Amino acid sequence: MHESISVFDMLKIGIGPSSSHTLGPWRAIQRWLDEHLRDARPDRIEILLYGSLALTGRGHGTDLAICLALLGHQPETVDIDQLQAFLAALREQGRIALPNGHAVAFDPAGDILFRPAESLPGHPNGLCCRARIDGQWREAVYYSVGGGFVVAEQEAPSTGESVSLPYPCQKASELLAHCRAQGFSIAEMVRANERCWRSDAEIDAQLDRIWSVMSQTMFRGCQRDGHLPGGLRVVRRAAQMHRQLLGEEQARAIANPQQWIAAIRARHPGFADSMRWISCFALAVNEENASLGRVVTAPTNGAAGVIPAVLMFHLCSAPDPVGAGDIRNFLMVAGEIGTHFKKGATISAAAGGCQAEIGVSSAMAAAALTEALGGSVPQAVMAAEIAMEHHLGMTCDPVNGLVQIPCIERNAMGAVKAINAAQLALARDPADARVSLDEVIHAMAETARDMNSKYKETSLGGLAVNIAVNHPEC
Repeated sequence: MHESISVFDMLKIGIGPSSSHTLGPWRAIQRWLDEHLRDARPDRIEILLYGSLALTGRGHGTDLAICLALLGHQPETVDIDQLQAFLAALREQGRIALPNGHAVAFDPAGDILFRPAESLPGHPNGLCCRARIDGQWREAVYYSVGGGFVVAEQEAPSTGESVSLPYPCQKASELLAHCRAQGFSIAEMVRANERCWRSDAEIDAQLDRIWSVMSQTMFRGCQRDGHLPGGLRVVRRAAQMHRQLLGEEQARAIANPQQWIAAIRARHPGFADSMRWISCFALAVNEENASLGRVVTAPTNGAAGVIPAVLMFHLCSAPDPVGAGDIRNFLMVAGEIGTHFKKGATISAAAGGCQAEIGVSSAMAAAALTEALGGSVPQAVMAAEIAMEHHLGMTCDPVNGLVQIPCIERNAMGAVKAINAAQLALARDPADARVSLDEVIHAMAETARDMNSKYKETSLGGLAVNIAVNHPEC
């Protein structure tokens, strides 16, 4: 059976800091309101958080996401500069209006309940939504399974729509077979499949919107100094690095991402500065993510900086200008590779550690860059394998439950690994490869199952328990 997942399921526009702990619970609340409270008039509601959602939910903004969902906001369009104002108004008013107009009391401090010592059976990221109606509590359980995907209790684990695609791919071997038989690039195959959901014009418009958000996030992150929220006092670095690389005067004069790209291209940076630019791009995105900024889940928020950093590197370093069509193809290839990890393993750090986030995003970016640089389909698939092979076993151990240490720097490292993987693949005959992408996805799934639970987004192991949180990041 083939699972049909669009690239736009892998690349979603939302806000930080976490797709599984922010976007997922947001979507779960929206589902609950629609599926269970459309005509109901409860006098009390409660949201109970379990497992990883409870252990790191405060640092990941889970309570904020729940409140924003109850207030009727959408993650793609909510005003990110007004988030705290929305929450303050809710605390003051102490009530929400359901979609049917019924008002019900709600106190975020007392009605969002964290249960860190308890887990639900379906997934580490579980939440129970409760409503008291006519004196009886009615419950619905949802699981945030990574990348903003949500499933209800006892719902089939498949999150793909029942769409019959002309070129279905459950495994990378099937992708290779389709492209070989049809003479397709990966991007061409993806577009043929995406036409089952939307027109070419709609595909292009959404891809352009995704890149616009990615580029705006990088640009915004390179303009903002100060400390990240949450108590760790982590200093933003992207803006200072940006000024050092571009020069104070030019950095201040640039008004938009288009001028920015042109200015960077004109500098022709050497190897050392190229490495710094890649890091700057990735840090900028994930500093914005940590500040509840607007980002593209790719495939998660915690790994949102890898793909835009690699694409930006390509735009700024390619000998010839990179056009809109090339950017769209890059995003389609990245999204397609992400679907294979979603189908064959996991993109949830709470289920598989950081290999499921940074590792997957690095593999996605590596394949996309390889095809963008003229590599064959087998070389692009091999690049994805190389990138993931060298992320296997990576733990998720966020200090203080915040998506900051080590998460932000890991995006820079994942981007560099993706570029290196692409170059290694371009220099090799795929027939000589000893490890396939399907095999590394299987190995990743086994590694995820075997990994100690404390290294899966709980803040109970690794760096989270071995550094003093009042020390600056090293």
